[in-house]
Amino acid sequence: MKARLVVVPEPKDVYASFAREIADEIKQAHRERRELKLIFPIGPVAHYPLLTAICNSERISFQGVFISLMDEYLDWQGRPIPTTHSLSFKGAFEQFLNSLDVDLRPSEAQWVVPDPFDIDRTERFFKALGGVDVCYGGVGVNGHIAFNEPPVSKYGAVSIEEFAKSKTRVVSLTPETFVINALRSAGGDFSDFPTLAVTIGMDLILSSKKIRLYCDGGIRQNEAIYQFVKGPLSVSYPITLLQSHPDTILLADELSASKALNVS
Repeated sequence: MKARLVVVPEPKDVYASFAREIADEIKQAHRERRELKLIFPIGPVAHYPLLTAICNSERISFQGVFISLMDEYLDWQGRPIPTTHSLSFKGAFEQFLNSLDVDLRPSEAQWVVPDPFDIDRTERFFKALGGVDVCYGGVGVNGHIAFNEPPVSKYGAVSIEEFAKSKTRVVSLTPETFVINALRSAGGDFSDFPTLAVTIGMDLILSSKKIRLYCDGGIRQNEAIYQFVKGPLSVSYPITLLQSHPDTILLADELSASKALNVS
């Protein structure tokens, strides 16, 4: 199966599908008595309360489930923002874990966050486990996956091949990502919004057995989804690198996918 687009009517359907997909993946791994290795995003986040409700109701344990977050914001000195910060991805994930019934939660050894001071941590984590089973994620306004921003710079070009092999690294947010994220998360308050992040690279994402992306952003994601479906392979839209992955599905609501649906 090659990369494909699946469209549902409303954002609420995106969140419900996202939560159900993760829950069913864990249940399947338990039935097969195997470990499950996942990459999780913090954004989208609306599926997490739904996932909590499903897991607590159906008694779905995270035993044997190993997780890395995709990325984390850094302060202006390149250090991870505190988990108490409203934008902290690690803090948000800890809130999700704490919402699970105690006996269902993973141990601290079962999950990691990319670390700018131990830059190979996530790669080592998955290498020891035998690789990534499923990479879950969202899509940025410029088609970035995690914070793999388009590597477009006047200081030098990065080829598609080089970008596809990119590892965990510290990145500067592009102006469009900075503006969109500040509008979404801080109501347009740009005064203290992070401009740096640490992110897993495209190499780890593309090495995953399955990639599942969920889009609820409306018109801000129109072009990125269109490029995923119909655009040429280009580092200008990192999402296009997923076109040839053997098992990628992007699930979006009708408004988010409207350009891809309406252009023949």
